[in-house]
Amino acid sequence: MHELTPSAFAEFLRREGIRRGFLIWDERQGVLRPSHPALEPLAQRLASDEPDFDHHEGIFFQLAPTTGVFQAAFVHRTCRGQGAGGLRFWNYDTLGDLVRDGLRLARGMTHKNALAGLWWGGGKGVMARGTGAEDRSPEVRKRIFEEYGEFVTSLAGVYITAEDVGTRPEDMAAIFSKTRFVTCIPPAVGGSGNPSAATARGVVRGIEAALAHRGLGKIQGKSVAVQGLGHVGEALIGYLRERGVARIVGADVDPARAARIVQAYPDLDLDLRVVERGDNSVLESLVDVLAPCATGGVLNEDTIPTIKAPIVCGAANNQLGDPATDDARLAERGILYLPDFLVNRMGIVHCADEQYGSLPGDPRIERHLGDQWDNSVYNLSLTVLERARETGKTPARIALDLAEERSFEKHPIWGHRGAEIIENLAWSGWAG
Repeated sequence: MHELTPSAFAEFLRREGIRRGFLIWDERQGVLRPSHPALEPLAQRLASDEPDFDHHEGIFFQLAPTTGVFQAAFVHRTCRGQGAGGLRFWNYDTLGDLVRDGLRLARGMTHKNALAGLWWGGGKGVMARGTGAEDRSPEVRKRIFEEYGEFVTSLAGVYITAEDVGTRPEDMAAIFSKTRFVTCIPPAVGGSGNPSAATARGVVRGIEAALAHRGLGKIQGKSVAVQGLGHVGEALIGYLRERGVARIVGADVDPARAARIVQAYPDLDLDLRVVERGDNSVLESLVDVLAPCATGGVLNEDTIPTIKAPIVCGAANNQLGDPATDDARLAERGILYLPDFLVNRMGIVHCADEQYGSLPGDPRIERHLGDQWDNSVYNLSLTVLERARETGKTPARIALDLAEERSFEKHPIWGHRGAEIIENLAWSGWAG
């Protein structure tokens, strides 16, 4: 099944009469339980031969009732609270690619939320383009996201969705019309809106911590390469300009994005390139800092030998191709790497407390970006880097160990309620 295209897997589900399905980790038995016997091969493959499967508590999916789009939610660990993380609407070549992305992203959210001190666990949503009705008209797109909202509601609150790659604030509004378990909804309906600018602010603070640790002074006058000029990459360039960065190299697959940025910042020394998908040549730029802000897996055995920047700190999730080895490859080359789940927290922080109202310059958000709180992006990054220096471990390993330790702390009020919800879903006939 791993090698099937998402469309072929969707067709398989239709033939088997499976409208909804799940794979749930049974901690007592030590097995991954499928909702239907036909899904047993997929469960066995994930549990025995998928390195990114980390005893995820639940994987839920459906074929949307009217649009037919394959929609899924991955829940990693809910000790700290509901699994929370954005919804990715993307093209995947195989079901294995989709599942791997969902598993890694959900686990990354567990670590990100734990390091940020949020009482949320890790979750991620995925919808596969090309598996049902296309989203070429606003009406069809709206219905696709309404159906995802209905899907999220059916999960009884174990997963809270939000904006991510391939989605927009108006998509969150469509989801919000069908569920209350969503954040990043537009300000017009009481939400916090697009979290991209907040994410970029946190990455800047991580870059500043890396420069300070290396004794390279302030960010002013430095050069930065930004891979990916989407919402976060564009906002990052704006904040770097405010900090006095002297030169910015950038790359994106969309010519319109590059043109828009050039027009917005005529005073900046910009070298923006339009590249084909899969072209990672911008990683080779001779700059002070490299900031990956596109898709994951770009730091790998092929690209790491070509990197010339002494610091890598960006917003993209899951930047390491192989988390078990690629941080060591970077360290061997003398490259300081701050892991994404340490520095790109501000998107989820931005929308974490929507239900408690909003304030301009909210102090609960701003403390993450300051110098006074021990757990701010800047101070925690310095702590991780110093521990790495003292122990000889990589910063990624130090940050991961700390995130794992925190992720098992149970919610002070609700305990490990997510596990109870998932067990109830399994036994209540959710899958039909």
